[in-house]
Amino acid sequence: MVTNSLLVIGFVWPEPKSSAAGSRILQIIKQIQKQGYKVTFVSAAKTAPNTFNLASIGVQTAPIILNDDSFNDFVVELKPDVVLFDRFMTEEQYGWRVAECCPNALRVLDTEDFHGLRKARELALKQQCELSASHLQNEITKREIASIYRCDLSLMISEAEIKYLTQTFKIDHSLLYYLPFLLEPISNATITQMPSFKARQYFITIGNFLHAPNYDAVLYLKQNIWPLIKKQLPKAELHIYGAYPSQKVTQLNHTKEGFLIKGFTEDVSTVMQNAKVCLAALRFGAGLKGKLIDAMQNGTPSVMTSMAAEGMFTTNTDLTKTITTNGFIEDNAEAFANKAVALYKDASVWETKQHAGYTILNDRFNVLNFEADFSSKIETLKTHLVTHRQHNFIGQLFMHQTMQSTKYMSKWIAEKNK
Repeated sequence: MVTNSLLVIGFVWPEPKSSAAGSRILQIIKQIQKQGYKVTFVSAAKTAPNTFNLASIGVQTAPIILNDDSFNDFVVELKPDVVLFDRFMTEEQYGWRVAECCPNALRVLDTEDFHGLRKARELALKQQCELSASHLQNEITKREIASIYRCDLSLMISEAEIKYLTQTFKIDHSLLYYLPFLLEPISNATITQMPSFKARQYFITIGNFLHAPNYDAVLYLKQNIWPLIKKQLPKAELHIYGAYPSQKVTQLNHTKEGFLIKGFTEDVSTVMQNAKVCLAALRFGAGLKGKLIDAMQNGTPSVMTSMAAEGMFTTNTDLTKTITTNGFIEDNAEAFANKAVALYKDASVWETKQHAGYTILNDRFNVLNFEADFSSKIETLKTHLVTHRQHNFIGQLFMHQTMQSTKYMSKWIAEKNK
């Protein structure tokens, strides 16, 4: 029996305990394995103490080198049926090599989130103005959309991002595929074992500090929101967790204010279950927020900005309409603080929001709802790959040699290194 082969080219080695991106790539790998694929994961990045042991789930690994022809020999020998690029930066580096060496391999991009949208929102925030077309048409957006066109399929974690790409940038739906977090259903037995309202003690926020939106959110909490909460709840504490806290993060720690930088945690579930309310005060970003998934999985209601909530609770991104969430959505600092205090004090409201979170997990992110269709999508594309590529003429343009500055820069660097 011939086994299909998947090559995953990682921007970094997966760290599921450090970031939602690390969990996301592992979810996709496990789904592809269920489809009968042998998986190989490679990356030019260095491993870290938090790097996941891929061998433990039957994934082969190998290091690769940037801007080096040794990758060509490697991929020719491997002969993958499908190549998955972890973020557009990886496709820029290796996509042209895969296309030349394995032209019949299905090329799939996992965007993780729409980086261009995140950058646009960051620019608008810095300029203190509304998001505009000029913000969206930034350098990262152009690079990322070029990558989307060069690939046969791009996995999108948020329906809101698909809406931007299809309506604002007119990308054909056939190039995009909605694949959110893929989670095991949460059982009644698990729910009954969750710590009660009375057993929980503090506020919590969590997020990898290498991710700029997370640092901005902590700073926003420190300067604008936490003082308002503290005024109403003088004994309250906010526990702030996240991998890779820099000095500018740790210096925000203030014991007397109850603003406590805890840093990396090995066990997200324990610290989240000990918390009463999760605060997600993101002011820019994209994709789905892993901290809200962690909160719902551990029965912790949240107060969040509309930026944090985007794509998580409804297919309709109009937040003026009533939607079911595991907490409250507020963009005004004072309203955010008031809802956080109310949720912290009112057991009845807290329990209602907690159970709403369980329902959302099982309705919107149940892995069983996506397995069959995802498998069918991959196999259908492989079967009709020539026709699919013929319909993506813009993708052919971006693969043309005159459009590939990244390819020839890489070739120049490779020759220079020799």
